[in-house]
Amino acid sequence: MGKRDNRVAYINPIAAARARGPVQNSGPTIQDYLSRPRPTWEELKEQLEKKKKGSRALADFEDKMNAKWKKELAKNREKMLGEKDKERDKKSVEKDEKKDKKEKKKKEKKKFNRHSSSSSSSSDSSSSSSSESDDEDEKKSLKKKRKRKKSFSRRASDSSDDESDAESKKKRIKEEFDKDKDEKAHRRKRKAERSHKDTSSEWSAYSEEEAAEAKKKRSSEEREKFIDKSKKKRKKKHKKHGRKKKKMAASQSDSDLD
Repeated sequence: MGKRDNRVAYINPIAAARARGPVQNSGPTIQDYLSRPRPTWEELKEQLEKKKKGSRALADFEDKMNAKWKKELAKNREKMLGEKDKERDKKSVEKDEKKDKKEKKKKEKKKFNRHSSSSSSSSDSSSSSSSESDDEDEKKSLKKKRKRKKSFSRRASDSSDDESDAESKKKRIKEEFDKDKDEKAHRRKRKAERSHKDTSSEWSAYSEEEAAEAKKKRSSEEREKFIDKSKKKRKKKHKKHGRKKKKMAASQSDSDLD
């Protein structure tokens, strides 16, 4: 059998392309790209100006919006400042009213004192002969003053007593609270100590039980070992005795044969 011919004819690709002829172009060529329509310098300037106008319009819009926001902010500031001014005016009016009330009370007290002094002076001038009545009036006024002083001192002493009572109550409450705290802490310590003692006693009992069990195990193991040793010794003795019997029997049989 001969070999199969697998050879293929060689074709020059350049020669084949020349034989095919010119190829039809499906897309634009380089010449088409270079000869494309281009804008002139004037048209380009117009385009740039249009872009600038667009940006100016946006800037104008932003300026208008900023102006509106500024106006709104100014209005809100005025409102806030007006509210603060109103609050200040109210506070100042309240202070002025309080001052006026205090001044009115002082004036009324002065008028009352003047009236009392004027009445006493008119009585003195009208009844110069009645000096006893003047003395009595003076005594009464002195008594009234003394009573006022006593009542004021009593009130002050009562207020001081109340304050001292309140302080003493506070101190007592604090002391009781501290005592309760100390008692609770002492109780907790006692409970902890008792629990610790109980646990220690339980642990000691448990350890004693374990030690007893360990001793029992050791003694039982020692007994078992001793029993095993004794059994082995007995077996050895039995074997030796059996061997001696066999020897004796063999020697007797030999003697009988002789």
